[in-house]
Amino acid sequence: MGRYAKDSGTVTFTPAPVGTHVARCFRIVDLGTQHGEYAGKPTRRNQILVSWELPDELIEIEGEQKPITASRFYTNSLSEKANLRGDLEAWRGKMFTEAELDRFDLEAILGKPCLLTVVSKGEGKTKVAGVSGLPKNMECPPQINKSFTLWLDEDFDREKFETLSDGIKNIVKKSEEWYYLQNGTEKPAPE
Repeated sequence: MGRYAKDSGTVTFTPAPVGTHVARCFRIVDLGTQHGEYAGKPTRRNQILVSWELPDELIEIEGEQKPITASRFYTNSLSEKANLRGDLEAWRGKMFTEAELDRFDLEAILGKPCLLTVVSKGEGKTKVAGVSGLPKNMECPPQINKSFTLWLDEDFDREKFETLSDGIKNIVKKSEEWYYLQNGTEKPAPE
C-alpha cells in the first residue's frame, strides 16, 4: 500500500445496462462523514451507498448466474432538496411524515423492490438516475443476493467491512467515523 504500486490483475465489472429495470435493494453501506470541496469551498457530509440487484439481468460469475448490480452514492440527508429524499419518496410513492423526517430507518428499504432508471455516463459506464415504485400488478423476482448493511457505529462489523471492494473500503477509511473506530478519538479538522 501507499508508496509502491502493483498490477492487481484485470478487474472485470459489468455495468448495469441502460434502461428502466425491476430491481431490489440488497445493500446499504455507511461511508461515514466525508470531506470534499464544492465551488471552491470545503464540504463535510455523511454519505451512504445504496445497491440494488437487477434480477432480470443475469451474468455468470464463477460458474453461477448472478444479477447485475447497480449502486448510487447519496448524502445521508432527508432535507427538502436531497437526492436521497427525492428517490425514497418516489420509491415509496408518498411524502415523508414529520416523524419519518425526524428519524427514518434506512434498513426499511432493504429487500424492497423498485424500478431503477439507469443512464449512460459515456465510455461504457452507467449510473443510476432515478428510483421509483413498481407499478400496480408488477412483480419483482425473489431476492438473490443476501441483504447486507454496514454501519460505522457501535454495531461496526470488521468481517463485513473486509468483504467490501477495495474502492469502497478506501472511501470508508477517509471518514471521520473510521478514524474514531481506529483511534477512539475524534478526527482532527483538516487544515
